[in-house]
Amino acid sequence: MAKPRPESKKRKLTVLQVIPNMGAGGAEQTTVDVTAALTKAGHKAIIVSNGGPRVIDLQRAGGKHIEMPVHSKNPLTIWRNAARLKRIIREYKVDIIHARSRAPAWSALKAARDTGIKFLTTCHAPYNIRGSEWKRKYNSGIAKGDLVIANSEFVAHYLVDEYAVPIPQIRVIPRGIPLDKFDLSKLSAERMLKLAQAWRIPEVATLILLPGRLTRWKGQTILIEAISKLKRKDVYCVLLGDAQGRTEYRDELEAMIHDYHLEDRVRIAEHCDDMAVAYKMANVVVSASIEPEGFGRVAVEAQAMGVPTIATAIGGSKETIIPGVTGWLVPPNDADALAKTIHKVLALPAEERENISLQAFHHARTHFTKEQMTGATLLVYDELMGQGD
Repeated sequence: MAKPRPESKKRKLTVLQVIPNMGAGGAEQTTVDVTAALTKAGHKAIIVSNGGPRVIDLQRAGGKHIEMPVHSKNPLTIWRNAARLKRIIREYKVDIIHARSRAPAWSALKAARDTGIKFLTTCHAPYNIRGSEWKRKYNSGIAKGDLVIANSEFVAHYLVDEYAVPIPQIRVIPRGIPLDKFDLSKLSAERMLKLAQAWRIPEVATLILLPGRLTRWKGQTILIEAISKLKRKDVYCVLLGDAQGRTEYRDELEAMIHDYHLEDRVRIAEHCDDMAVAYKMANVVVSASIEPEGFGRVAVEAQAMGVPTIATAIGGSKETIIPGVTGWLVPPNDADALAKTIHKVLALPAEERENISLQAFHHARTHFTKEQMTGATLLVYDELMGQGD
């Protein structure tokens, strides 16, 4: 008979996560998820940011939020933030400081070194350097953790290639999605009808959905051009994403829609509280990014809902979609290729479409769950403290 395992001798930790703002992005959601996992495991979670609408989610998850201008790139502010972080570390007896962006990383690095605690960073996406040595130096803060988490193999290679981070120092932890949020059994006809009415989508329409904030590199212009090439009156398109003050780009998109005479079939919707329904309403979900995504959350969420998904063949998307099995990859910045692939997907026989949807459903739910991500992150915390299994 096997002996019962002894109770864990691991001590409870206090982890301080530092992130510029608590807005609507993926890094912010990961911060909330890790906070909840820390609290559930009996650890203490402290978060420092410049504030934002997601602070309430941190508090609901059991975290303590402290507001500080860690979003600032001003060298003097970064220096002052380091002093403030040191006071927090000492007051709350912090064991690990975990920085999730560049400016906070520099403040956190100094605070960690001055107080002798462990320093962890997460690189959520590659940063542009564009030939600037100063930019390279500034970006390198994210690579200076005692350990560095990359949210994809693509980001891990970036850290090695650009900043010579030793491979043994990198831990690859893919982003995870909350399966309870993307639960097909919880969808209702009423919720779908409500969203269809808000978007003015006819009941018999074919819907192409591109979720992603309104910024040029997300590829909205490429999808608009592709929709114009389909020349199908039954195909509607929703560009779902917040402009975040980019009124000029939104105006450009509206003008492009007008120029292609697509005003009756292409919509811009800046907010949706029910993404599970948004995905399920779509016949095809597109991620048309023309620059590499660090991970590519949209492609994973769409697959988790069993929706045919097309993404560009760059960055993290190449790790989340199995071409021809769980979705399709197309060259970036290529409206012709995107239009041809959308046409191909819409023309699939029902049985083949159902098979790909089923494969996508299981793929996302097997490899990219929130529980896998948070569990792996807590193991990194234990590893840093020398209390791994």
